[in-house]
Amino acid sequence: MTSWTTYLALPDAPDAAILLREYMAEMVRRWHGRPERPGEVSEALAEMPSDDLTPPTGLLLVARRDGQAAGCAGLRWRPRWAELTRVYIRPGHRGAGGGAALLAAVEAHARAAGADRIRLDTRADLVEARALYARHGYVEIPAFNEGPYAQHWFEKLLAARACPPDRAGPGRGRSR
Repeated sequence: MTSWTTYLALPDAPDAAILLREYMAEMVRRWHGRPERPGEVSEALAEMPSDDLTPPTGLLLVARRDGQAAGCAGLRWRPRWAELTRVYIRPGHRGAGGGAALLAAVEAHARAAGADRIRLDTRADLVEARALYARHGYVEIPAFNEGPYAQHWFEKLLAARACPPDRAGPGRGRSR
C-alpha cells in the first residue's frame, strides 16, 4: 500500500529545493517543447522565485511517498484566499495519489488559515494538472491575474470553519 505524507518545508531546504528545481525544469521543457538548455532553469527560478512560499506570505509542502521525497505544492496568502502554485509530482510517483494528497493538505492549511477559496493559474499544455484540479472540485473562472504563462484559471470554494483569532493567514490584518 502506498503511503503519502506531507510536511511544511522552506523552499531552500534540500528536498524542497531539489523538487522546485525539477518542477521548473519540467515547466521549461514543456513550454519550449525541448530539453532545457544550460542555465535556463536557474534563470527561470530567478525570474519566478519561490522565496515567498514561507511565513508570513505563504507556505510550501513537500510530499513523501513511502519515505521518498516525491512532490511539492505551495500556497501564497492573499486577502481571504490562497493561491496554489508549484504543484509537482516526480514522474516515477505519478498516478499513485500524490496530487490528491497534496491538494488535500494545501486545502486543509488554507482552511486553517481562514481562506475561503483557493485559486490558481496554469498553462494549456499542462493537461494533466487541469484534469487533476477538475477532479478535485476546482472550476475554471475568468482570469484573475495577468501572469505571463497563465492561460487557464481555477478556483475552489472551501467550506467555512472556525479559525482561532491568533492564527496567521489571509485577511488577518497583515499587508501582503
